[in-house]
Amino acid sequence: MTESIQDFISTKLAQAIANPIFPSLDSQLRAGRHISLEHLDEHAFLMDFQAELEQFYRRYHVELIRAPEGFFYLRPKATTLIARSAMSEMEMLVGKVLCYLYLSPERLAQQGIFSYDDVYDELLNLADESKLLKAINPRSTGSDLDKAKLQERVGGALRRLARIGIVTRVGEQNSKKFIISESVFRFGADVRTGDDPREAQLRLIRDGEATTPELLSQQALELAENSANSEENEQDELENEEA
Repeated sequence: MTESIQDFISTKLAQAIANPIFPSLDSQLRAGRHISLEHLDEHAFLMDFQAELEQFYRRYHVELIRAPEGFFYLRPKATTLIARSAMSEMEMLVGKVLCYLYLSPERLAQQGIFSYDDVYDELLNLADESKLLKAINPRSTGSDLDKAKLQERVGGALRRLARIGIVTRVGEQNSKKFIISESVFRFGADVRTGDDPREAQLRLIRDGEATTPELLSQQALELAENSANSEENEQDELENEEA
């Protein structure tokens, strides 16, 4: 039996799978989580076994990707055997705003800590508020209720992004403060080269490129992640915050 298994997997891959870190890490990757340098043990494990795990995940029609910034994630192919779902347009837009904030001087001034309100305010500062409200409700009149719904959507997007490792909450359990991981560059591929990255990201948002439904839909497919339990988890978190 052992000889038969060794015919299909290398000794080093067998060591990786047998490592106690692997089960939890595998579950996180399949759930769409990004593993950055902040996750010391998991990141070191992926660095040690990167080639072997790339081969392992290829069997499921997904790619283990190491981004230029150093973080890891799984990118599914069209024929993936791992369940996935595309990010919403709001999640994509909030991700781009987070990327802008990550590149901003404010990140150093605030010791890297931001709040939900910071993201909401920056979103309104960078994008057309009326278009955002219309995206949430085509019949929007700009009322306080419409703005409250927009703020709720932004909060929901941030909770989803926290679950996949883009932001990490700080403080108490229901805190709305967080730090932004370098994994946020999943949303910043457009600004990795060429012009000043912050100016490029600002241009994408203000010119409407970051909010074009067609572009966001295309990028959302590229950022497709497993979210089999996402709605249930989000509802639980929302209930905890309201409690």
